[in-house]
Amino acid sequence: MVAIMTDTHRATAPTKRPVRQLLAASVGNAVEWYDWYAYTFLATYIAAEVFPKGAGNSLVPLLSTFAVFAVGFFMRPVGGLLMGAIADRHGRRTALTVTILLMGGSSLLVGMTPTYAAAGVLAPVVLVLARLLQGLSVGGEFAASTTFLVESAGPGRRGLFSSFQYVSTTAGQLVASGIATLLVDTLSERSMNGWGWRVPFVLGALLSLVGFWIRQGAQETRSAEQQRSPRPGLLEALRRHPRESLLIGGITVGGTIAYYTWTSYLPTYAELNAGIDKSDALLAGTISLAFFGLLQPLGGLLSDRYGRRPLLLFFGLGFALLTVPLLHALRDSFAVLLLVQCAGMVLLTGFTSISAAVNAEIFPPRVRAAGIGFPYSLTVALFGGTAPYIGTLFKDLGHAGLFPWYVAVLCLLSSLVYLRLPETAHRELRR
Repeated sequence: MVAIMTDTHRATAPTKRPVRQLLAASVGNAVEWYDWYAYTFLATYIAAEVFPKGAGNSLVPLLSTFAVFAVGFFMRPVGGLLMGAIADRHGRRTALTVTILLMGGSSLLVGMTPTYAAAGVLAPVVLVLARLLQGLSVGGEFAASTTFLVESAGPGRRGLFSSFQYVSTTAGQLVASGIATLLVDTLSERSMNGWGWRVPFVLGALLSLVGFWIRQGAQETRSAEQQRSPRPGLLEALRRHPRESLLIGGITVGGTIAYYTWTSYLPTYAELNAGIDKSDALLAGTISLAFFGLLQPLGGLLSDRYGRRPLLLFFGLGFALLTVPLLHALRDSFAVLLLVQCAGMVLLTGFTSISAAVNAEIFPPRVRAAGIGFPYSLTVALFGGTAPYIGTLFKDLGHAGLFPWYVAVLCLLSSLVYLRLPETAHRELRR
């Protein structure tokens, strides 16, 4: 670790190997999100082995219901703050190295978690700890990789480089889904419960080492002037730039609720409210995710040419006006669901393809990573991570039709922020 820390002092801000930089950020980010989503896809198998089957101990079901699923999301702001501070104080590459090693270690910890039959309450405690570390890592990854990607871009290419944040995120999600599906289809139920569910997490730990090796060859993007200046305090970004911090939240709130609704919750929403078969819903979700990943570079290129604000308004006003009719159009039809999902993915690209660039262009370089990481991750935890729960709650209360309006109103609020947002696409990035 000492070698990693001191190595940042060799760096210079302008990067001469943009493809290697893009690869370092993207491969590592894909591995991070592969590990994060693998847990989601295999949660039922994990619960069967790690938590007790009976109701004799009320503490363990409580851990299962609240801690394991919630703590990951709510550790993300802490990760954004801590890893963002490392990126600002010791270099972007150092922070990226720490996050991927942290994710690899936590993924291995999930894979090695003992069963409840073998270790009792210690088993869910270990799992909660692993998920906590995963949340810390993912929150820090966004802060560090956002800054690293945008600072690595050449003139007029910040939007394009920014778009690979969600290209790699989507790739990680698709790989996790594919491996989980392959294991479920090829292994017996007994093997899957016994050891099969552990395989993706051990694989994730190994992939993290690949990401670590690639990132070791990346060039630091923090400028020489930054390295010579006094290191910023942990809360300096919040203390000195409260307006920018609030701005990040306003930019993100609509984007995160739309993202988690369309990429994670929509298959479940379609099952609950339109009677669509589960397998059809999952297939439509997979196809639309692949389509979404392919759209990202196009969005980034358009923003480099025409500006960030037009794309943000395309996203925000599009979702404000079309969320309700799109979700109300769902019925028991695979084709309709796929069309609704793909239409939403086109609109969503106006936000996701450039969010990294927009965020990085708001904060000064001294506190850029921490300034982005904490307010972004906090907003995601409050509005993105809770989207499935809010949607299900409305359904349980007999008001399922309110959820589309909830999404539309939040996107409208973000659109008001976008209207007042200064255009930054053609400005030189502050270093």
